Amino acid sequence: MMFHFDIRVYWEDTDAGGIVFYANYLKFFERARTEWLRALGVQQHELRERSGGMFVVSATEMKYHRPARLDDVLCVTADPVQIGKASCVIAQTARLGGLDGPLLAEGSIRIGWVDAASMQPARMPAELHAIMVAGH
Repeated sequence: MMFHFDIRVYWEDTDAGGIVFYANYLKFFERARTEWLRALGVQQHELRERSGGMFVVSATEMKYHRPARLDDVLCVTADPVQIGKASCVIAQTARLGGLDGPLLAEGSIRIGWVDAASMQPARMPAELHAIMVAGH
């Protein structure tokens, strides 16, 4: 199940050339992943408090196709393509104006589950894994 989330480009998102600064696509992707989890009923702060664990980004791969500009509305997607017991790979895109709009950027983000206190890799709670698999 591909999740999508609309984000408007603000001044703070742009560089001196008036286009979205390349690193901000990672922020947009983070927001879409957070909203995807929220749509599944997962509140990350509550999950951390209850389980003692959290997600961290362990790898990213990005490709930029064309720029977005101030006031553009971007449709950012999160599509889990691999859900393991301790990590998840999510394919993500940013498109101009909607799901059928021109492709601006695409990436693959691997998030891993860690113990929040030690930052050591761990298996995600079985309940969380089941929710993610069911929502996939």
